Amino acid sequence: MSDTPDAVMLFAAGFGTRMGALTANRPKPLITVAGKALLDHALDLAEGAKASRVVVNAHYRADQIASHLAGRPVAISRESPDILDTGGGLRAALGLLQSSVIHTLNTDAVWRGPNPLTLLSAAWRPDAMDALLLCLPPAQAIGHAGKGDFALAEDGALTRGGGLIYSGAQIIKASALDGMPEGAFSLNSVWDRLLPKGRLHGCIYPGKWCDVGHPGGISLAEDMLDAPDV
Repeated sequence: MSDTPDAVMLFAAGFGTRMGALTANRPKPLITVAGKALLDHALDLAEGAKASRVVVNAHYRADQIASHLAGRPVAISRESPDILDTGGGLRAALGLLQSSVIHTLNTDAVWRGPNPLTLLSAAWRPDAMDALLLCLPPAQAIGHAGKGDFALAEDGALTRGGGLIYSGAQIIKASALDGMPEGAFSLNSVWDRLLPKGRLHGCIYPGKWCDVGHPGGISLAEDMLDAPDV
């Protein structure tokens, strides 16, 4: 298989508990921002990156996700009976992705700027990396109140505990999941195995990004999209 990412995994299985009543009867990826479902914002990015295959995982209200995607060239990886978290969900979808190098993208964010997936592809160096994470300085991360996640070295290697925020977009080799436990696990635990080897790298997104994992993020994202160019 190619060392170039040609498949995209969109994470859409979560319960969306931070959204409160907004996700009582629908999954978070179907919440609308600027008249478009969050899932469709993510699908536009996958289409813009010319992905050969797109897979969406689903668990909470999976039938609504399936109905929304009906007729589109998108495969659905249903997680049942249990939700598998990001790492387990990605591993369960590998047969549908059919790729050794994969883009993954969270669906609870909106972007303003260059396509994050094509930006990652341009920075990808498979000889030096097993995963490449797209990060942002806090000033460019709208609606995100948490601490930073990573620091970036001059050679692009990441370490834990710095001020950069992980955006939810990455490239990762399928082989990075080898040896992980069965069932549910987070991609964070995969990254922790790559860190001491120097195989976890990052790059900086030059635009803006808005976290829509909480109700206030909807209006913040719409304001970001409507703001005039500077």
